[in-house]
Amino acid sequence: MDPLFYRPKDAATALGMSRTAVFRLIKSGELRSIKHNGYRLIPAAALVDYARALEAQASMEVA
Repeated sequence: MDPLFYRPKDAATALGMSRTAVFRLIKSGELRSIKHNGYRLIPAAALVDYARALEAQASMEVA
């Protein structure tokens, strides 16, 4: 079963970017996250939404 939430380090690995880049995306509002018991967590759905937004942006640039 896939995780419902990712820690920033794991989200960075899944997205192929640095942990710092993930925190920048969170701060800018491009990537949703929550804070629970002092931990920053990124919903799996937020990773999918971000990836889809990147795909849409890339297809608009090509067209």
